[in-house]
Amino acid sequence: MKKILLILLLLFIVTAGIFSWQSLTSGTGFEEKSRYLVVEEGRNTQKDVIQTLQQEHLVKHPGTFSLLATAWGIWNKLKPGKYEIKKGDNLFSIARMLRNNRQASIKLVINKLRVKEDLAHLVGKNFNTDSVAVMNFLQSNDSLKPFGVDTNTVFTLILPDTYSFYWNTSFNKILRKLADTRNAFWGRDDRMQKAQQLSFTPEEAYTLASIVEEETNFESDKSKIAGVYINRLGKDMPLQACPTIKYAMKDFTLTRIYEKYLSNPSPYNTYRKKGLPPGPICTPSPKTIDIVLNAPRTDYLYFVAKSDFSGYHHFSSTYEEHMQYAREYQKALDIYMAKKQNSPEH
Repeated sequence: MKKILLILLLLFIVTAGIFSWQSLTSGTGFEEKSRYLVVEEGRNTQKDVIQTLQQEHLVKHPGTFSLLATAWGIWNKLKPGKYEIKKGDNLFSIARMLRNNRQASIKLVINKLRVKEDLAHLVGKNFNTDSVAVMNFLQSNDSLKPFGVDTNTVFTLILPDTYSFYWNTSFNKILRKLADTRNAFWGRDDRMQKAQQLSFTPEEAYTLASIVEEETNFESDKSKIAGVYINRLGKDMPLQACPTIKYAMKDFTLTRIYEKYLSNPSPYNTYRKKGLPPGPICTPSPKTIDIVLNAPRTDYLYFVAKSDFSGYHHFSSTYEEHMQYAREYQKALDIYMAKKQNSPEH
């Protein structure tokens, strides 16, 4: 009897030792810096989680982890979400993370967006939100009403930046955080007062900034272009902004705006419609918004790209001077296009 008890004791000690070793040493089964365990709604049972850990090779000893998680009562507390498992984590730290619902912070990196589909794809790719549901939200004035925007102006809620959320954050909450950031932006540095001095609402200033953003990457030209458009608005002239034609046609690859494009009936066609378009044509950077708000006073009414294709522009106060520069650019562009057509690649 004593021999049997001794054997059982030894087995217990060995088992406990193996259990402790597997729990306290590196328990991950991958080589990357980290991987994620996604616990979906309705699939947070022990069976589902252990199956995921096995299939995705997230831990080396899923059986040991199952015993540990059971002992800690995790299965009744586990919440849906996305959890980051780092290379080298032991099973104890992974179990503690799940027990404490310490979910991974997901970065939503917003740069330049042009259409609602861009935002829907970005959110759908990074969060537990279907892109179709996001599109339905963005296309519903009823859904957008609490944010003070409509389907045309919804992008005025968005400032390009990096935002942190949980994987299962609803799109409503995502948009609320974006709106709060926007409100804080407009509440600083006298931006509201500067917009009022230009007879703009924040949404109108944002919309003009979106056009300027699409015109050039050079800040020195952005300020002058903003001044041109502000002057045109002041004189009740049409903006005649080429980027709005690209937006109206939903073709952002266009490098040349032909006369035939200018008959597009879209309200975003600023060749046919005076004033600003109904909403922004992209998400401009905060710096571009500030450039618009601080645009220098000039008498410029026209601008055209320089014929050296440097990306910079000539600015003119008279139509005659503008047309001189425009002809130079068109001539240079025709020569460039002819060379391109005759190159061996074509």
